[in-house]
Amino acid sequence: MAFSELLDRVGALGRFQVLQMVALVVPIMWLTTQNLVENFSAAVPSHRCWVPLLDNGTAQASTPGTLGPEALLTVSIPPGPNHGPHQCRRFRHPQWQLLDPNITATNWSEAATEPCVDGWVYDLSTFTSTIVAEWDLVCDSQALRPIAQSIYLAGILVGAAVCGQASDRLGRRLVLTWSYLQMAVWGTAVAFAPTFPVYCLFRFLVAFAVAGIMMNTATLLMEWTSAQARGSAMTLNAMGFSFGQVLMAAVAYGVRDWVLLQLVISAPFFLCFVYSWWVPPPSLPWRRPCPPSALGAEGWGWLAESARWLLITGRLQWGLRELQRVAAINGKRAAGDALTIEVRRGRAFPQGSTLKPSPAPAQGPWETDRGLQPPRMRACLVSPVPTVPLPAGLAVSYAGGPECEPGSCQPGHPAPHAWTGPPDLCLRSVLALGSNVFLLQVFIGVVDILVKIGILLLLNRVGRRPMQAVSLMLTGLCILANMLVPHEMGTLRSALAVLGLGGLGAAFTCITIYTGELFPTVLRMTAVGLGQMAARGGAILGPMVRLLAVQSPSLPLLLYGAASVLSGLATFLLPETQGLPLPDTIQDVQS
Repeated sequence: MAFSELLDRVGALGRFQVLQMVALVVPIMWLTTQNLVENFSAAVPSHRCWVPLLDNGTAQASTPGTLGPEALLTVSIPPGPNHGPHQCRRFRHPQWQLLDPNITATNWSEAATEPCVDGWVYDLSTFTSTIVAEWDLVCDSQALRPIAQSIYLAGILVGAAVCGQASDRLGRRLVLTWSYLQMAVWGTAVAFAPTFPVYCLFRFLVAFAVAGIMMNTATLLMEWTSAQARGSAMTLNAMGFSFGQVLMAAVAYGVRDWVLLQLVISAPFFLCFVYSWWVPPPSLPWRRPCPPSALGAEGWGWLAESARWLLITGRLQWGLRELQRVAAINGKRAAGDALTIEVRRGRAFPQGSTLKPSPAPAQGPWETDRGLQPPRMRACLVSPVPTVPLPAGLAVSYAGGPECEPGSCQPGHPAPHAWTGPPDLCLRSVLALGSNVFLLQVFIGVVDILVKIGILLLLNRVGRRPMQAVSLMLTGLCILANMLVPHEMGTLRSALAVLGLGGLGAAFTCITIYTGELFPTVLRMTAVGLGQMAARGGAILGPMVRLLAVQSPSLPLLLYGAASVLSGLATFLLPETQGLPLPDTIQDVQS
């Protein structure tokens, strides 16, 4: 019998699925804060050079008492590009003549100034502490901030490659539990990083765990849910990222110190690790004694391993125990007992069953017994590719231009390149709506929630393929439209940003569902990992492609917009998967 029949017997949409949804989606909300934290912890506060007349008590005491801080600032620091005090240079010697109202400092020369050799003074009124102020990531060192973000994205890319393969070999729950622990440990370690390179290393390890949590959460939800409810379950999972954005704004608003903020968003993963590892006591009605295997994995309790993966990889007894536990939680214990009887009589997997355990293939996992990839598998391989242009494309389209020059960055704004997830990159896209970074983050989260509600209502009616194609093309068209809108029309540009944000969130939600449904159980996590690698690769390439703006400001927009539209058109080459059972083997994909 097919796994869908087994799942219907034990309950395809019952108490177990609800509990599983809560247990898996709540960590996703906190995971989103790890993705977004540098919008706040790496914010650039207003800063200026340290100067003795203002910041050295002894030198300040020797100045005339009639001079106030503004006068001392005028004679110590030249004006910057934004007509305020320069953020990266100071006068070598006080320029007392500038106190004459008839003299201005417009003609000061570089020879009369020097870099901030004694450090900087930061405005800590918005954030009491940031990594920028901690390690002076300003002026000549401002490029280190996007490097840190690229390292984080590289961690997700590597984690997607490793965790995808590991989950197909070792199981979804094992990798998920380990990822919770890794996130908790290294997320906490980030707060105690003594130097910036160590900080980047710890963030890389956090990002590695992010990939493991995202992929295995989605796959467990997908493989334990019926075909009819699969789209809704996956959309609710995606909505966890949306609520996580609002959660990030609330936590960052209450915690303005980056060290404490990092600890607050990392501590919940210790609890996630505990309940994913903890074995329920025998007194609970659904607790069945499970003799541990050689690895001890079968003895773990609260989160259920994917029975679909267990059965297709030949772990029949373990898979049946998980099905029995689900049946007990859903109030169908008799159905679970009947499965045991049928297995003993040899009737659970009759001739031709799609759930016969698959022997290890002699060829590579992507090959059939003829040594060739089936045509449909070759077509499905392109399914993660449309995610490549999206992250970098909208980052360029809505970022509002090139990086700020030294001395011209606006205080309190999120750090450039502070992007790690689908809707997160548009935080800077709607800066025209205001300068309050907390309200902007809430705004982005609310827009994304509304988009997910729309997907929830439309996905099962429209289908995966049309929704994915339209979302990609809408995003690309918004990017291209921004090429034609003058910068003076800020309202229209902001409207296009919000519309593009909606298309982007819809595209990433659809691709998560679509990729899982296109690929068989034995390769599903590897394929999902490929999709995550494609997305992070696009984000890493984004800053490099933005360099083309030196040749033509519209060139990056043209490339990303065209790539998104073409990816949307290419989606029509893929098969529709709505309402179909998940394939378990490559032969299922062929048929």
